Amino acid sequence: MADVEADRGGAGKRRGGGAYGYGPAEAGERAWTPWLVPLFVVACVAVFVVEMYVNNCRARPQPYGPCVARFLHRFSFQAIRQNPLLGPSSSTLEKLGALEWYKVVHRNQGWRLVTCIWLHAGLIHLLVNMLSLLFIGVRLEQQFGFVRIGIIYLLSGFGGAVLSALLLRNSISVGASGALFGLLGAMDSELIINWTIYSNRVAALLTLMVVIVINLGIGLFPHVDNFAHIGGFLTGFLLGFVLLIRPQFGWMERHDLPPSAQVTSKYKAYQYVLWVIALLLLIVGFTVGLVMLFRGVNGNDHCHWCHYLNCVPTSRWSCED
Repeated sequence: MADVEADRGGAGKRRGGGAYGYGPAEAGERAWTPWLVPLFVVACVAVFVVEMYVNNCRARPQPYGPCVARFLHRFSFQAIRQNPLLGPSSSTLEKLGALEWYKVVHRNQGWRLVTCIWLHAGLIHLLVNMLSLLFIGVRLEQQFGFVRIGIIYLLSGFGGAVLSALLLRNSISVGASGALFGLLGAMDSELIINWTIYSNRVAALLTLMVVIVINLGIGLFPHVDNFAHIGGFLTGFLLGFVLLIRPQFGWMERHDLPPSAQVTSKYKAYQYVLWVIALLLLIVGFTVGLVMLFRGVNGNDHCHWCHYLNCVPTSRWSCED
């Protein structure tokens, strides 16, 4: 999305979209071969196969109607009335590690904050998330490597699960959407913290924000866990400042430049400031969130309007179902 133009002052040349996958931002940087993001996709698909195997629709009573795609035998889907996303029952998801506030807090099953990221409610849910992950994640991994992108993905999913557990008590939650929103958030913060090396940066930032706002808007419909989206986005946004910071223009080529043209600091002052603020907010946010969660605090008691971020009731639907 964002091109980096040649520096007119002679400090070196950069072209490429940085995090947007059009090539390395500087000649000295390596282009990584993505393998972790495809591995995440394979893992999620494998987990979904396990979900359907454990679910075994045809072997259980079906009060909502016959199983869908019965020719799949054990792997057939629950009735559309029960699961319109073509997947297992909620009891199967709960059994395999779906996020459920009561079990996390009162049954000491904190591991659900991690396992829920790998589960999906249905085939449609899985396909949408995995196509999005490939489209966004592969480009980011090519640019920044598997370590940083893996950390952002996993911690964003975890952050989304924590916020969801704090504010969503009456239903279970599954899916990689929080982690995906974390990657989108990291793309935003990467553009901001490396602002001076990009051209078309305003257009790129506005484009990203439009995509994010549209997706968060979809989360206002019933049966979508928008808290996981918001928590994942905020986590990824802060992690992007910490992990995706780039050296300022001319740093990589400083040894090839005359002394008068060399830069003396690897990063600009505003980059250091954003890095420190983001790191502190991450530490404070995770600490406060986890302490509140495991003390059984209901986040809605401290934010009476937050439920509107997850679902907005209208005359056509209710948010209580």
